[in-house]
This record gives sequence, C-alpha cells and structure tokens, in this order.
Amino acid sequence: MANLQQTYKKELVSKIQKDLGVKNPMKVPHITKIVVNMGVKDAVADKKNIEKMALILSQITGQKAKVTRAKKAIASFKLRIGDPIGLVVTLRGARMYDFFDRVVKLVLPRIKDFRGVKRTSFDKSGNYTLGLYEYSVFPEIDPGSVEKLQGMEIVIVTSAKTTEDATVLLEAMGMPFTKIKEADSK
Repeated sequence: MANLQQTYKKELVSKIQKDLGVKNPMKVPHITKIVVNMGVKDAVADKKNIEKMALILSQITGQKAKVTRAKKAIASFKLRIGDPIGLVVTLRGARMYDFFDRVVKLVLPRIKDFRGVKRTSFDKSGNYTLGLYEYSVFPEIDPGSVEKLQGMEIVIVTSAKTTEDATVLLEAMGMPFTKIKEADSK
C-alpha cells in the first residue's frame, strides 16, 4: 500500500490545485493534524476505566493518550475539579497520514450499513468531525475483548479556509462522502 503522504505530495496536490483553481501549489489545502477524543464512561466511579481506555486508544493511534481532567465541579454527576474524565491524542506528520488512511480504507467500510460520511460535519473553518459509536471497528482491537461500548470523536483539522475547499481535499484523499441527492427534474 502506497504511503498517503507521498501520494498526496506527488499526485493529489496538482489534482486539487486544478479543481480549486489555485495558481500556487503552496496554497493548496492540506491536513494539519488529527485529534482523537474519547470521553470515558464511568471514569469517576472506577479509575481503572481510564487506564483501560488509554491502552486501547494508544493501540488504535500508535501514540500515548493524554488524560483530560474536569475543569468544573458538577455535584449531580459526583464530579470534582481535576477528576480524569477523558482521553485525547493529537496526531501529526506520518502517523496522521497513516491513521487517516486506515480510517478511510479499513475502519469506515467495517461499520454496519455504512453509506458514506455526512457532508454537514464541517465547521466554518474547514475542519471535519467524525463520530464513531464504538472503537471495536478498528482492526487493532479484538471484538471479543470489548467489555463496554465506547465512542470516540475524530477531528480532522485542515488548512482550508472554506468547507468547499476542505470537501475537495478530503474527497481527493479518499474520504467516502454520501452522494448528493439531486433535485427532481419535474
């Protein structure tokens, strides 16, 4: 399998440049970083859940996960300031491209009844957010070892200024978006 980073530099930059009508190849949008977030269920009740999920997230991303802590105390959730409640990993460089390639080619097709990702999950800055209901769709995880379903959020941060530019970028890199429904010709 060809490295996505090399393919992007050699082939996709010129294709995206033509699609967007950009004269300077340095102005072609690119992926800046990928942030993987996971809020851990029952993290307050049992501290071992954070450790288990940190190992799993490290297996999935290939990088050690950072523990996120509560910024506010919420009495109804029995949450105090500083309690561990989630995990985050920020990927850049070669790991980022490898992770994106795995998500697009291996993970998304393994989701049941998958018809493509939504085109509406962009923010105004051209960043794309993808939510997964469970982490067991990753090939590194043995589905038999999953005790609880745990979701995660993948944020693909791009250098694109608009959602249209970001859509062209991600489509060129292989992101399987849902088809646009055409209006009836009647």
